[in-house]
Amino acid sequence: MKRQEIQYLLTQGEVGAEVLLKAWVRTKRGSKNVAFIALNDGSTINNIQVVVDMEGADELVLEKINTGSCIAVTGKLVESKGSGQAIEIESSKIEILGEANPEEYPLQPKKHSLEFLREIAHLRFRTNTFGAVNRIRHAMIFAIHEFFNNNGFYNIHTPIITASDAEGAGETFKVSNFDFDSIPRDEEGKVDFKKDFFGKETNLTVSGQLEAELAAMALGKVYTFGPTFRAENSNTTRHLAEFWMIEPEVAFADLDENMDLGENLLKYLINYALKNCADDLAFLNKRREDEEKVKPTIERSPMGLIEQLEFVAENDFVRLTYTDAIEILRNSKPNKKKKFQYLINDWGADLQSEHERFLVEKHFKKPVILFDYPKEIKSFYMRQNEDNKTVRAMDILFPGIGEIVGGSQREERLNMLQQRMEEMGIPQDELSWYLDLRKFGTAPHSGFGLGFERLVLFVTGMSNIRDVIPFPRTPKNAEF
Repeated sequence: MKRQEIQYLLTQGEVGAEVLLKAWVRTKRGSKNVAFIALNDGSTINNIQVVVDMEGADELVLEKINTGSCIAVTGKLVESKGSGQAIEIESSKIEILGEANPEEYPLQPKKHSLEFLREIAHLRFRTNTFGAVNRIRHAMIFAIHEFFNNNGFYNIHTPIITASDAEGAGETFKVSNFDFDSIPRDEEGKVDFKKDFFGKETNLTVSGQLEAELAAMALGKVYTFGPTFRAENSNTTRHLAEFWMIEPEVAFADLDENMDLGENLLKYLINYALKNCADDLAFLNKRREDEEKVKPTIERSPMGLIEQLEFVAENDFVRLTYTDAIEILRNSKPNKKKKFQYLINDWGADLQSEHERFLVEKHFKKPVILFDYPKEIKSFYMRQNEDNKTVRAMDILFPGIGEIVGGSQREERLNMLQQRMEEMGIPQDELSWYLDLRKFGTAPHSGFGLGFERLVLFVTGMSNIRDVIPFPRTPKNAEF
């Protein structure tokens, strides 16, 4: 008999049918006459109940069935006689596929803290919370590819190992095959990278943007979706050392079209989650409500999770220049009463998460797109405005998250790009291939980066980014 999944049985299973189910035990309870086993196979957040008639049952087998065990159940699908479920399985045969010693298995049927579950990341997939999060994460991966495919984009695989630092921040992980106990040095005593595997200094990528621009200048509309790495010593709830980025690049698009693309993509993804992840979202919505009752100091939207997702999907994003945002922040109560950790005094300040969240959650109460930032706080590749003070940059800010998207219209004018690179001390010879785009058929183009984990953080309503990626990489943490 072919195995059926719980999701199928709960939605399409026929009462009276003989079924074979293989799954993990969530709970077992019962009496001398009957036993009830709740099973979950990961296909849905919902369990299915197996009823075991103790008369004729193999008691030795039942004694070995504990929370965490993996079993195969053959039986009949019947209407449930109890409350809490519409159907259940009357078992005729149970086989243990894998035992779980109750004295050692750490996931007993009780509430566990997220901090504890991070310590057993190899097992936390089996909890309701992380099952829901990872099913939603998969749905978002699928929806991202679907959105871009439906809109005529081509997926590009950009290198993970690169010799460039796209952001110019210098916070990169070095890549080398040197024997660290005998690193070769040149006559000046510096590391001789010419003797390294690639013949030059290389690092893990911080962005696929520069390479994606190359493809966009021939294919028109492209996007990357891959891992990126930042050696930033940050232990906040919003930062990871390894995370995934979605980076579209579009030829002939200006900043307004770039903002349209970002807003349309985010609304599409949220609507996809609302339509296709209803059970998991309902669970996470209740989980967040319960968490806020226990920890009322948590800063969250007054809306429930699902209500917040619907609100973002249904409303236009506010579009605001950086200059206007600075005036709002400078005159805000938190700034005047010195409640902000970083006070806003002058134009040119680099906005922090507290400022972004104030604009979104307190002032406008909607997602906000900020644009035309000071060039001094942005990257070299962003198109300069005529005022010589600002660049055609844009950030999309979400409630509870702050910045979720960062992008710009790229500088397509060779002389302006070279001038900016010189001002910022970026060697032009190392990016000669990037400059060539401006020599051979240059064209206006735009793009942005969407932090995938921040998207999942928003959609799931989780409070820590370490809980929306299967195996988080953070300072002093590279387990599993």
